[in-house]
Amino acid sequence: MAVGVFDSGLGGLTVLDAVTRRLPDVPFVYFGDNAHAPYGVRDADDVYELTVAATERLFAAGCDLVILACNTASAAALRRMQESWVPRDKRVLGVFVPLIEALTERRWGDNSPPREVAVKHVALFATPATVRSRAFQRELAFRAIGVDVEAQACGGLVDAIEEGDMILAEALVRSHVDALKRKMPDPEAAILGCTHYPLMQEVFQDALGPEVAVYSQANLVADALADYLKRHPDMYGSGSDAMFLTTGDPRRVSGHATQFLRREISFISA
Repeated sequence: MAVGVFDSGLGGLTVLDAVTRRLPDVPFVYFGDNAHAPYGVRDADDVYELTVAATERLFAAGCDLVILACNTASAAALRRMQESWVPRDKRVLGVFVPLIEALTERRWGDNSPPREVAVKHVALFATPATVRSRAFQRELAFRAIGVDVEAQACGGLVDAIEEGDMILAEALVRSHVDALKRKMPDPEAAILGCTHYPLMQEVFQDALGPEVAVYSQANLVADALADYLKRHPDMYGSGSDAMFLTTGDPRRVSGHATQFLRREISFISA
């Protein structure tokens, strides 16, 4: 009954931590493509090929359902995968949907025309590739009207978090928030559009100010996954073992992951 969770590096561990707490009886197989991280600076075709390869590995591990806990992969590869590649008996889901559901207060299956929502000015912090894709804005436009989204590409932030350099990471967050607020002085809400960024949520909130609602993904994704599996119990895969897979150096990745989640994590080669 295993479920796969994929990320280009360690950021997806924030999602894994949340879904594990929400669904403690489900074995999760985590795949980190650390050898090719970060994805945020790659082009769409490259991200697509790497994401397909990782998803195939998770299918082979007995996961019929894979969560792309990587905003760059969700933005640059997911739609193309769903339309032309994913086998009929498998499912690949992304991390944008729960965020947009929360922001628009409507379920994904609600196909009524776009309507006005309470929040009008939204700041999006994401990787350069996610910002270039405009995937968040596109999906939001299907469901809401009159929402101004200002996107800020947070170059360097993923690398700093992956390396555990939180002093640099904090400085980058504050710099990127300052840059965003020069373009949108008074955002009402902020989207942390990368699964690495929840580790810096307090810094984002402090830099943005207490009046800005900051949306992070991990708990939203966990709740959405629990609901999806309740409605689609056939999507539990045949795998029975939880494991952590990496394309990088398992010892090095395990050390960083242990620091990342503050509990012992042991990766093996994918």
